[in-house]
Amino acid sequence: MAATVIDVDGLGKRYQLGANRQRTDTLRDLIAGSVRSLFTRRRHEARTDFWALRDARFQIAGGESVGIIGSNGAGKSTLLKLLARIVEPSEGRARIVGRAGALLEVGTGFHWELTGRENVFLYGSILGMSRKEIARQFDSIVAFADLAQFIDTPVKRYSSGMYVRLAFSVAAQLEPDILLLDEVLAVGDLAFQRKCIDFARNLQKRSATILFVSHNMHSIKTMCDRVIYLRKGHVVFDGPTERGLQLYEQDCCLSDLSWISAPRDEWPIEITGCELIDANGVARSVWDFGQPIKLRIFYHTQRAVADPNFIVAFIRADGVACCNYSSEADGIVTGQIAGPGCIEIDAPPLKLVSDMYSVSILVRERGFGRVLCGQTGATFHVRHSLFDTHFGVFHEPATWKFSRRSEAVPGDLSSCERLAGRTA
Repeated sequence: MAATVIDVDGLGKRYQLGANRQRTDTLRDLIAGSVRSLFTRRRHEARTDFWALRDARFQIAGGESVGIIGSNGAGKSTLLKLLARIVEPSEGRARIVGRAGALLEVGTGFHWELTGRENVFLYGSILGMSRKEIARQFDSIVAFADLAQFIDTPVKRYSSGMYVRLAFSVAAQLEPDILLLDEVLAVGDLAFQRKCIDFARNLQKRSATILFVSHNMHSIKTMCDRVIYLRKGHVVFDGPTERGLQLYEQDCCLSDLSWISAPRDEWPIEITGCELIDANGVARSVWDFGQPIKLRIFYHTQRAVADPNFIVAFIRADGVACCNYSSEADGIVTGQIAGPGCIEIDAPPLKLVSDMYSVSILVRERGFGRVLCGQTGATFHVRHSLFDTHFGVFHEPATWKFSRRSEAVPGDLSSCERLAGRTA
């Protein structure tokens, strides 16, 4: 059995909310706090402790690829920051054996006013590389990022994708024994994202250890045999990927939508179940691009409800609302409903790009009025080898016409129509 390379024992991170004097984790926080104090009058404010992570305990052996999963605010990124020594723990300890490289959210380890060249040396030193080592690998870093033209430009003028490419390139040249990878790669372009995935797989082949935070459960399934599931800052599961993902998706199912203000006991209707089934009536959570989908929604009313408007939305993992269906908008009159019931919706073939999605179910009074119920239904994944978020929200084929003739004149619609007629 491989030796333990990450040993986490009682690790936790606490922040103070609503306090004038908060603990500072970085020099930037200290300077910002000092400047702020010059312009604000001190007053007593109640302090509330918020534990972003609490009493985390686990061990990871060399060569393991472990997915870190959980909803937004569960403590995933906080855990990686603690392991990367970017922030200090409030309790417990984390022991790491070997050289660790970290690629967290955009901007971590970079200084906006410095050029790309200067930030390569800055970030490399943060990751533990010597100046001589960075200088020796500098050309390879720039080539991997494909940023030679902009390497002497301040990074504050970089796009988020350029930021990520440069940061990952530095981490890649480190050839780490342990790679801490947040979901930041989503902002890179398609070609670079594939390059990064190939790099991670090459690390796996040479038995490097990878901790991978992602909302894309398909990626977790592909790369990881084990997951650590965080819920509200606590480790609630540590084990096989398939079981961990099942538990995570069960927890997400039928939970209240976060923006609904009225408590559930005041709702006149409640969603009791949500199934996604294929043409053969088989429930599934992974769908191929272009595959038709049927939703089956079960409900129960506390009292009779007249003409409710059922609204179903597909929400991408990053919170983008991709599409929705409304019984009222589709001309359906639901009439008065009471007691238990079931609704079936035949959605068009899925043209959503490859990603993880959740089903949000909302019930309103007719006329898109007051909210009567709001819950998260099932989660599902769409898979496709090419169409991902770089293609937008969905993909539909277009009709293309080409002409190489010199008669095509910009702004001359008649010439375009004439040439289109010849090439149609």
